[in-house]
Amino acid sequence: MNRVGFFATSILVALALLSSMVFVVDQRQFGVLYALGQIKEVITEPGLNFKLPPPFQNVSYIDKRLLTLDSSDTEPMLTAEKQRVVIDWYVRWRISEPSEYIRNVGLDENSGALQLNRVVRNAFQEEINKRTVKELLSLKREALMSDVKREVLESVRGAKPWGVDVVDVRITRVDYVEAITESVYRRMEAERKRVANELRSTGAAEGEKIRADADRQREITIANAYRDAQKVKGEGDAEAARIYAEAFGRDPQFAQFYRSLDAYKASFNKKSDIVVLDPASSEFFKSFRGSGALTSTPSIRK
Repeated sequence: MNRVGFFATSILVALALLSSMVFVVDQRQFGVLYALGQIKEVITEPGLNFKLPPPFQNVSYIDKRLLTLDSSDTEPMLTAEKQRVVIDWYVRWRISEPSEYIRNVGLDENSGALQLNRVVRNAFQEEINKRTVKELLSLKREALMSDVKREVLESVRGAKPWGVDVVDVRITRVDYVEAITESVYRRMEAERKRVANELRSTGAAEGEKIRADADRQREITIANAYRDAQKVKGEGDAEAARIYAEAFGRDPQFAQFYRSLDAYKASFNKKSDIVVLDPASSEFFKSFRGSGALTSTPSIRK
């Protein structure tokens, strides 16, 4: 039993020692091999590798993929005309030389991102100070991003290279600070209200003009219609008078009698009408006296 236990313990120790001597480098990473705290080798190819057990040799990993650094600073920057603007940007970068990166920047990607953020912001501040807001919003934005990228590359490739490569620098948003933005929105709102009120006033004036013209046309149409009606009526009355005259000219006695009947109808239009006169001496009942139909009656009712 002691021999079996010894063999089992020996196998376990050997496996543990072997596992500490074997490491795998992923295709997305650099493998950095340290010997007593010093960089001994940088492994760039993926696969299985061997090393001495700790503490003689250790290994760490650094991401070799293309990384993205987004702006996190909301502090405003001053343009050439002293306008305060806030910009959002991002940088695409990667670690190209792990040895230089570890010596001059740090042991992980976060260290490089923090320092790169400071450098990029300073470069943007310097370039934005040379340009106006109009230039930031125009096609000259491409020139701005190119100049910022150039300055950043000069910084990371200086006397102490960072071992990184900056692939691209982009601006995603340029905006005024909140106080100026609110002021601009208020001015825009006031301008839109002014235009709306002007349009309403113009519309109201046009409406009054159209209504006045319609009323004038209405009065003209009514006047013309009344004139034409009176003209037709006059022509009808004249024609009726001519016909009456022609008809009555043939028999004047009948004409006088017919007109007397019309006068009687007009005088005794209602049952309550009363006429008090002397039929014997009045010319009004001359037609009745001629026919012998009227006797001496003091009053007539209908």
